[in-house]
Amino acid sequence: MSIEFINESGFEGVNEEMLIDVASFAFGAMDINPDAECTITAVDLETIADLHVRWMDLEGPTDVMSFPMDEITPGALGTRPDAPEMGPAMLGDIVLCPEFALRQANAAGHSLGHELALLTVHGCLHLLGYDHATPAEEKEMFSLQNELLADWYDDLAARGVSYQPKPSGPKAFPDAAERANLDKEVPGGGIPPVAEPRRKD
Repeated sequence: MSIEFINESGFEGVNEEMLIDVASFAFGAMDINPDAECTITAVDLETIADLHVRWMDLEGPTDVMSFPMDEITPGALGTRPDAPEMGPAMLGDIVLCPEFALRQANAAGHSLGHELALLTVHGCLHLLGYDHATPAEEKEMFSLQNELLADWYDDLAARGVSYQPKPSGPKAFPDAAERANLDKEVPGGGIPPVAEPRRKD
């Protein structure tokens, strides 16, 4: 998996290696071809607020936005022996705002690292076509997000790698309702329910 990380946020405490690791794990667990590509960019509040209003028509900053490039579905770039040969695909871009994420991490009672890992997995799922615009989609996506995130921590432990302690607080692996309550505690955006931003004409 080729994942490029760009930190334009000017924000300290963003662990590039960790974010690439969690994204690689999530894509691998979803059976995405290891030759696929993705970019993760960390930006400041002003930049994410500008993207938020231009692409989602929503005022204020947010924590994560995803910009899918190719029509990818889980397993579409899998490695099944009977699958047709496909070349590398560009999955798209994930844009994170660490400063906004820190507000959420503080409100949720866990580290910035965990919050960014959670948001990165969320962004990966959006790139793969998952949304949470309906209750059924919401339940599926948040359940999968939490499963991937917990499995990643287990994988880190098996590899003898540690970026931050695995949190055990009630908001560390939130369902959609818990995340909605956090969005109320930290006003300014929340996780967009639809993966692909749409520019307003």
